[in-house]
Amino acid sequence: MVPPTQPPAQRKVIHVDMDAFYASVEQRDDPSLRGRPVAVGGSRARGVVAAASYEARAFGVRSAMPSVTAIRRCPDLVFVPPRFDVYREVSERIRAIFADYTDLIEPLSLDEAYLDVTQDIRGLGTAAAIAEEIRARIKADTGLTASAGVSYNKFIAKLASDQNKPDGICIITPKRGAAFVQSLPVKRFHGVGPVTAQKMERLGILTGADLFAQSLNFLQAHFGSYAEYLYRAARGIDDRPVRVNRAAKSVGAERTFETNLTTAEDLRAALQRVADAAWVRIERHGTRGRTITLKLRHADFRTITRARSSVTAVTDKAAFLEAGLALLMAQLPVPDGVRLLGLTLSGIMGDEDEVQPSLL
Repeated sequence: MVPPTQPPAQRKVIHVDMDAFYASVEQRDDPSLRGRPVAVGGSRARGVVAAASYEARAFGVRSAMPSVTAIRRCPDLVFVPPRFDVYREVSERIRAIFADYTDLIEPLSLDEAYLDVTQDIRGLGTAAAIAEEIRARIKADTGLTASAGVSYNKFIAKLASDQNKPDGICIITPKRGAAFVQSLPVKRFHGVGPVTAQKMERLGILTGADLFAQSLNFLQAHFGSYAEYLYRAARGIDDRPVRVNRAAKSVGAERTFETNLTTAEDLRAALQRVADAAWVRIERHGTRGRTITLKLRHADFRTITRARSSVTAVTDKAAFLEAGLALLMAQLPVPDGVRLLGLTLSGIMGDEDEVQPSLL
């Protein structure tokens, strides 16, 4: 008699997310910054906030925000230059801790990662116990705090890690998964950017419960190929495995402008801000690539992309911006105006997670 096949073990996923990572490292290393609103980035007129401390976030300061906007929101904001070499060193120490609990580690950036702990190799009993021990070891080894989400899939684990920040943990069991997702605003769903959230609001979709109430046909009519992801997400379903050493396809940023830009000077300034924001993400992923792609959307919504590749990897922001500006200048003049600019780096050389669909 053939023995019955054992059902697969329930997947157990932890999403670990460092709390205000860059800013927390700076506050750790400079006691004079503790308790003060801190922004990592450039304070110049065209600078961009790379990261903000929780004290700064209380004033509405966020990463990728123009520095001038951040200063208006928080006049006492203290800017410190980024030290990516230090952030990478700390990140490597944290990943070494992860490796004591599982080989299945999927880094998303320097400060967050998925861990599949279905196999309890240290015999701690539960995924929650593993997450708590990891958080304690990170605090003891680095002096920094981490938040964790523990669940049965990546989608919910990532949502959960944000639930009790900072320095918190949230555990969502399979029985609670769908209800948890449906209790949240859709703007918190990974991959739902501001533009998509606004579109959903116009359709009366504000929460996961509202999304759950829509048919797959309705979602396909309004969101195309993204519909199946949304349909499954609203039901707490995500079958994606934790993937080790998955290469990123592209990393970048784009911005839509309140008024159409027409002059070369305005467009250059705008692209520099986009490049600053993109480079923050590129550094956060710790990756390099060879192809720079410009995205340009005209006032009439005509969208073009132009790309340039180099033989070797682009390793600094100056080269990234220079290539982007060359691509932009080749499109001038634009008498009708430009409503959106984007700049990405692809042909990535690294071991990070894929970038999610662009739903800005």
